[in-house]
Amino acid sequence: QLQLVDSGGGLVQPGGSLRLSCAASGFTLDYYAIGWFRQAPGKEREGVSCISRSGGRIKYADSVKGRFTISRDNAKMTVNLQMNSLKPEDTAVYYCNALGVIPSDQYWGQGTQVTVSS
Repeated sequence: QLQLVDSGGGLVQPGGSLRLSCAASGFTLDYYAIGWFRQAPGKEREGVSCISRSGGRIKYADSVKGRFTISRDNAKMTVNLQMNSLKPEDTAVYYCNALGVIPSDQYWGQGTQVTVSS
């Protein structure tokens, strides 16, 4: 019942675009800040972007600033990550995370693979 599903990954050429989506069910998304993380093979998971519960505060990792855009639609219970001008170094499994008031109150998506290659 409590689930966070991320999708939209795939294979794209350098310079291309992908739009990742994170769909929530079983809980009220409005009460949670959302973060996008990514993990490349053999590397530690890193934060990509995050957005506050109301959408008023947004942060991006320096590596994606100006190329990625995070947004949320609480009514539709979805969060999106628009990724433009993709680079090979963006290749990773991307995960969305919904964080509540305490660390134990959170949900993780299953991950969606993004591969940027020519």
